[in-house]
Amino acid sequence: MGARQSGARCKDKGFPGRGVLRGRQKFSPWDDALLSGRDPRCLLKRGLRHVSFSLVTKGMTDAPDFLWSLSEVQKLNLSHNQLRALPPEVGKLTRLVVLNLCGNRLKTLPREVSLLQSLKVLFVHMNCLTELPAELGACRNLEVLSLSHNFLSQLPASLADLSRLRKLNLSHNRFAHIPVCVFSLRELDFLHVGSNRLENIAESIQCLASLQIFIAESNNIHTFPRSLCLLTSLELLNLNNNDIQTLPEELYLLCRLARIAWNPMDKGLHISHNPLSKPLPELLEGGLEMLFSYLKDKKHT
Repeated sequence: MGARQSGARCKDKGFPGRGVLRGRQKFSPWDDALLSGRDPRCLLKRGLRHVSFSLVTKGMTDAPDFLWSLSEVQKLNLSHNQLRALPPEVGKLTRLVVLNLCGNRLKTLPREVSLLQSLKVLFVHMNCLTELPAELGACRNLEVLSLSHNFLSQLPASLADLSRLRKLNLSHNRFAHIPVCVFSLRELDFLHVGSNRLENIAESIQCLASLQIFIAESNNIHTFPRSLCLLTSLELLNLNNNDIQTLPEELYLLCRLARIAWNPMDKGLHISHNPLSKPLPELLEGGLEMLFSYLKDKKHT
């Protein structure tokens, strides 16, 4: 799951007067706002583009009640706490553009997330998610969705309605196959499904013609599908640490792959740590041009 950042638990869930925070020798600005009676709105940060509010690494098991009255907030960061649930009141924050919930203990999201019609970025990685509400599909303006490091094995079919989604991270979950709804997300340019339980990549992957980065490392994929070769916008294709033995002759169609990549951060074709049959390992040592030349010749003989 990844490490959880710990901290003293917040015993006050509302405005001043409902209890005093104890056990801390040095108060944070958030604690001081509660203790001194100031309006929490004074802690809103008003940037050039967004109004933001942050309560990071506070050890909270519940979000404080005053949050749901901050209707003007557009960027809310509650990451790296101990939150076990997000209340329905989050639906009141209808101006939210960015919501960061990573590093908590959430098992699902409330259905009222559907009310966040302005939401563009949602981070829920490093939680305990086992399911997502179908209502998430109503967030039609969502562009970035990070769900990595959870316990998901399926996604609601309604996520196919996220027509503006560009980046989706499903890595480090329990998916046995890429969810069917993903193949409807035609604007995706980044898809990470590494460290799951995949044994194959469906032919429907060819529907994602805008993909520039596709990562499926550390699964148990047996075959490099020819349909991947139709994704000619790919600049990074990572299939490291799988069970692939052969490469499709049409691989040369991926003309934007610049090199055989060995560094995880490099663009190119990542295909190491697979039981490739000879002479493929030797060809990889010679570079991508040599590999493409071999595959072309093989196709035409």
